[in-house]
Amino acid sequence: MVKQQGIGHSCAKIILMGDHSVVYGQPAIALPLPSVGLTVTITSTTAGQTVESRYYTGDWDALPEEMAGVSKLIATLVDRFGGQNDHWHLTIESQLPAERGMGSSAATAIAIVRAFFDYYEQPLDRPTLLQLADVEEQITHRSPSGLDAATASSKTPLYYIKGQAGTSIPLNLQATMVIADTGIKGATKEAILGVQELLKNDPANAQAHIEHLGELVKATRGFLANNEVNKLGTALNAAQEDLRALQVSDDHLDHLIEVAIANGALGAKLTGGGRGGCMFAITRTALGARKLASILKENGARQTWIQPLDTRGEQ
Repeated sequence: MVKQQGIGHSCAKIILMGDHSVVYGQPAIALPLPSVGLTVTITSTTAGQTVESRYYTGDWDALPEEMAGVSKLIATLVDRFGGQNDHWHLTIESQLPAERGMGSSAATAIAIVRAFFDYYEQPLDRPTLLQLADVEEQITHRSPSGLDAATASSKTPLYYIKGQAGTSIPLNLQATMVIADTGIKGATKEAILGVQELLKNDPANAQAHIEHLGELVKATRGFLANNEVNKLGTALNAAQEDLRALQVSDDHLDHLIEVAIANGALGAKLTGGGRGGCMFAITRTALGARKLASILKENGARQTWIQPLDTRGEQ
């Protein structure tokens, strides 16, 4: 059975702590950002199977090479539902910036899968959702950890160790997050290679920073559960020092982080691969977050987002 319209939602993700060190077996914590959403809508039409997005509009089987993962995922879903002769128009509406470490491709894949299952009125369990999203992620990221898709489809923070399934952890934190985009595409591959080089040339120093990041992640898990906002801020600042020592920060990130700290943030750090991309800061109040977001824009941030972390009103 086919509905007139199927809808799928997802959201951005952010790595709170554990960037880069997670590659070397240390834990990481990632947060879903429901304030930064993505929606896919499939609407029945009289002819064709077309896609509309900020990157491309036209027949889905003519998607550009940079959307090869999306193309493979749609082909997989069309085959799964035997929909070769159905006619629809698929629209992707996203608030996520691409290549900023916020999981744009995974969020797109999650929402597409949910929209297809809604359109064909079929139940969708979480293992199937993640398995299908991985069809897109395998092509877009070659060897994805699965963290992006798991977080983009989660309602709670995930505690993650490479090679293991992420574990949902409690969030009891009266604070607000401000995320700011430097406007520079993150250079994840170069940053990863840079850390590898540092481990080769200065192994004791680099390994000490990686292990310290792991210890900060373990402590942060408790800070999130016990509303220890000040301790979280201190841990974020310490993590940024480790990341700077690993040479994955840059002048644009450092500038916005310094501005945030100078204007009342309890802590701030880069997120994701670094060398461009995004940073975030934690404030005690929503009003403080709004003020800080304006200040960051005045100081060069291309775009900002505000994510409340206090979930008490949702219970």
